[in-house]
Amino acid sequence: MITADQLKDILSRTDALYHYLGIEQKRIEFEEEQLRTQAPDFWEDPDRAREQMKKVKEIERWVKGYDKARAQAEELQLAFDFYKDELVTEEEVDAIYNKVVATIEDLELKNMLRQQEDPMECVMKINSGAGGTESQDWADMLMRMYMRWGEAHGYKVTISDIQVGDEAGIKSVTMKFEGGEYAFGYLKSENGVHRLVRVSPFNAQGKRMTSFASVFVTPLVDDTIEVYVDPARVSWDTFRSSGAGGQNVNKVESGVRLRYQYEDPDTGEQEEILIENTETRDQPKNRAKAMQLLKSQLYDRAMKKRMEAQAKVEAAKKKIEWGSQIRSYVFDDRRVKDHRTNYQTSDVDSVMNGKLDGFIKAYLMEFPTEEQNI
Repeated sequence: MITADQLKDILSRTDALYHYLGIEQKRIEFEEEQLRTQAPDFWEDPDRAREQMKKVKEIERWVKGYDKARAQAEELQLAFDFYKDELVTEEEVDAIYNKVVATIEDLELKNMLRQQEDPMECVMKINSGAGGTESQDWADMLMRMYMRWGEAHGYKVTISDIQVGDEAGIKSVTMKFEGGEYAFGYLKSENGVHRLVRVSPFNAQGKRMTSFASVFVTPLVDDTIEVYVDPARVSWDTFRSSGAGGQNVNKVESGVRLRYQYEDPDTGEQEEILIENTETRDQPKNRAKAMQLLKSQLYDRAMKKRMEAQAKVEAAKKKIEWGSQIRSYVFDDRRVKDHRTNYQTSDVDSVMNGKLDGFIKAYLMEFPTEEQNI
């Protein structure tokens, strides 16, 4: 049964939400922005109209989220009083308490995602480290883990490119998380090297092995974000895709390979950005998707420069080896630990099935970002 202090804390946090979320101002903004959608010529410019509708829905989500938290807090206070009169049980009061805590924590967490790119969809690339089959199998396990997380949170997860391992697992994979809120805001916490320690099924002596894989997450830009791509620096190759998809996959050169000669605007250093896409059997669609992935990478680079986070960018480029990992997954000790926040759990199976919210929340709480104009 919750205590009077716990009830007081819930009411206090709900009041605080009202002020630092600016709910009163958001109600006014919602009415003003909604009025704009009622103009007679509103849908004459479909792209602009869709952007306006997106803006209205975003404001509405904050207002509705707060109203939900307020209603649940009032329900909790009422249930607490009813318990004194023996009209409700301890279990019923505790159930309401757990519900309102989850609602408040969700709002508090989203309030930390203030960067322009946080609400965007995202692209995740996983690369296996040195170690051959063992590391490739680990990369495959991470791919499955993130796909489970995405599906559980309502995202559409698609694979745009995958390089299978020599014997098992994958060498690399590029995935997109679309159709949901704050994909990049949440998954940016996964950027870095992930370390696995286990008794390897690929080792005949049953030795304890250590493997590494890297995860890179970038926001997936849309048409509302302007990113310049120099056509003179773009070249294309086509190739026959492999894998599932019918006979056409192997007979038609539907796979595309985009090469972009990138030049750092500050240092003048040149680098070739290589993107492959075999997502569909339609070459023009694959070209469009590859170009979107390129724009996402270019935006990500510019974003990090504007945020003056070059040190973090360099840290993300560490070798996939000892000393650079952000998280360790130790199977035989039943432990997963994040080295940045010290958050850990013994429920390894749940983590590998995509239950990562504890790690994501701990990261966002530990490394909050101030709102910036980008």
